Amino acid sequence: MAQADQKKVIKKQVAFVYEGLNRRGGKIKGEIYAVSTTEAKGSLKKQGITPTKVRKKAQPLFGGGSKPVESKDIAVFTRQVATMLTAGVPLVQALDMISKGAEKQSLQKLVQDVLGQVQAGSTVADALRTQPKFFDELYCDLVESGEKSGALDAIFDRIAIYKEKSEALRSKIKKAMTYPVAILVVSFVVVGILLIYVIPSFEDIFSSFGADLPGPTQIAIAASEVAQEYWLYVVAGLLIGFYFFRRGLRTNPRLAAAVDALLLKAPIVGPIVNKGAIARYARTLSTTFAAGVPLHEALTSAAGASGNAVYKKAITEIKADVSAGNMMHVAMRSTNLFPDMVNQMVLIGEESGALDTMLERVANVYEQEVDDAVDGITALIEPFIMVFLGTIIGGLIVVMYLPIFQMGNAV
Repeated sequence: MAQADQKKVIKKQVAFVYEGLNRRGGKIKGEIYAVSTTEAKGSLKKQGITPTKVRKKAQPLFGGGSKPVESKDIAVFTRQVATMLTAGVPLVQALDMISKGAEKQSLQKLVQDVLGQVQAGSTVADALRTQPKFFDELYCDLVESGEKSGALDAIFDRIAIYKEKSEALRSKIKKAMTYPVAILVVSFVVVGILLIYVIPSFEDIFSSFGADLPGPTQIAIAASEVAQEYWLYVVAGLLIGFYFFRRGLRTNPRLAAAVDALLLKAPIVGPIVNKGAIARYARTLSTTFAAGVPLHEALTSAAGASGNAVYKKAITEIKADVSAGNMMHVAMRSTNLFPDMVNQMVLIGEESGALDTMLERVANVYEQEVDDAVDGITALIEPFIMVFLGTIIGGLIVVMYLPIFQMGNAV
């Protein structure tokens, strides 16, 4: 009850901009966080600054200055906390410094909310649990284990490594999938411009000749007429379909599972997605198990962090088998998802008592394989994309010049 009353007393700090004079009489301006104008002026005087103007920082119209907090921001935040705690900075002071130094207002607010909870007497884990959108159960459980063991700095360092590795892996997979999609979208737009705007101009020129057009040119003109008539419906249909597809992925588990299964079997990105899922599984298990989390709880965290419905289901089955008394490598082998090398490494880790070390090595191997595969695919796919663009766009241009070539031959 007393703790609840204390939380009500906590007031949120806001940003103030100030202008003033330093100890040498030089003009200075900047930004400071405080509960009120009076507190801001008092803090400035303690720093040796005589304030002349202090006012609340203006909020941008339409929220334009407040970008959402992303997962990479949480990774940077975790690394900053780990570094400061390792250097001996108290946690409250570290959070205060991070909130004041954050560029995004949304991140400032997030850290200030966590700071307020900690100052009110909550544990760090409980304070983080009030922000489930940004700190998942895995994150909070690891912090809680660090608080109980008195090794919060080491736990934050381990979480920071985990987050940094996860972000690097996610960006690599995203790069492998984004590049070809972006090229296809650009080629679609260019072909659309040719069909809707360029080919009709050629058609007007050819109609004045009165001669018979070659077959390929007639096909291109017919396609242009269809594109001019229905292009708006096609674009609207694609946008609406994309919107409902994205929405379905978030709200329909069966659709998300079907897409994840298709991704694993895709000819180019499938092997990368498979290796990425294995790397995430091994990295999550290694981090949680090394932090002292029981294996069945670590498997629950690994299932949630797998990023793929197929692997999530398989890890859930592994957890059930392990809880029933089976060895983990036996349970993994029964899923038919994990390569023999991974199963052998887990077997060695279980027999030697160094499961976290072996899992970390598995994660390192597969993260490197994902990196190499992305680089290889990027280098390999460029010639195919150039051939595709040359065939489609160059073919359309050549087809439209065929009548001119025929006229030249006739003369």
